[in-house]
Amino acid sequence: MKTRVLVVDDSALMRGLLSQLIGMAPDMEVVGAAPDAQTAREMIKALNPDVVTLDVQMPKMGGLEFLERLMRLRPMPVVMVSSFTETGSDTTLKALELGAIDFIGKPRADSGRSLDGYGEDLVEKIRAAKGARLRGSMSSSATVPSLLTPTRPGLAASGKIVFVGASTGGTEALKEFLLGIPADCPPILIVQHMPESFTASFARRLDALCAPRVIEAQGNEKVEPGTVYVAPGHSHLLIRRGNSGFLTELAVTAPVNRHRPSVDVLFDSAAALVGRKAVGVILTGMGKDGAQGLLRLRQAGARTFGQDETSCVVYGMPREAFLIGAVEEQCALDDMARRVIGAICV
Repeated sequence: MKTRVLVVDDSALMRGLLSQLIGMAPDMEVVGAAPDAQTAREMIKALNPDVVTLDVQMPKMGGLEFLERLMRLRPMPVVMVSSFTETGSDTTLKALELGAIDFIGKPRADSGRSLDGYGEDLVEKIRAAKGARLRGSMSSSATVPSLLTPTRPGLAASGKIVFVGASTGGTEALKEFLLGIPADCPPILIVQHMPESFTASFARRLDALCAPRVIEAQGNEKVEPGTVYVAPGHSHLLIRRGNSGFLTELAVTAPVNRHRPSVDVLFDSAAALVGRKAVGVILTGMGKDGAQGLLRLRQAGARTFGQDETSCVVYGMPREAFLIGAVEEQCALDDMARRVIGAICV
């Protein structure tokens, strides 16, 4: 049975383009296209789509307000379609917090990407959304615990470094994970699959909520305790040796597993240089990026953790890692920070 998709966008041109790209997939059909939230609400009632693509910015009722109402009254998989702007980035991150499964930027003529490539990404995200686990909107109380997370003696001085990879569902999973991490944590390096115009906003959002300092990596920074480094969306993030410790490194080389930044690239550099002093974590996401890298980390003597199926939005990356023996311990997201801290302290 084909996946039934409803396209919601105030632009007739964009509605037509998205409908055409989705309709080219043999396993999908566009059952309707709505120009505003009011029309979308009626079409959802009448057509009962499997997935909705939703414009972030719309007239009358905005995408966020409509999404919040939809998740409260009739939860269903939603993929946000966002402009590549700072305002669009902040709004999209809020949409993910409210319960949207994933997002994709609007196609741009100056992106250097073909429409066929964009269509492949769009369809892949819709497929993942249909099979995803709905979280519902996050409680506002979830922003409190990080300020109360107790420190652990010797945590920052352990010499350990934590490496984390995530994709679909990862923005909220990473937030929950970091809310359980104290300010005096070892360095943490993160790859979250995300376009370059979104990663700076994402890092700022995490920095405002979490006890450790969170920054978008710029390259050549000293890797220091109490700091979380988020890979920028335009480059692979690696770690390298400096004269007095480790440094971040950015590489604008070919995508790996179709991604740049790639989790495998980060994990491979950690396995080669940090070895048993590393802790690897793989969280929710579609695809297999990070699985082989996590295996190499484990083989190098690192402790490795994978998010369990029940707490994943999409049990793709953690599943691939688990199946090849890369995951030493599998645990629920709400227990991940505690387990990682325990591994650091031994």
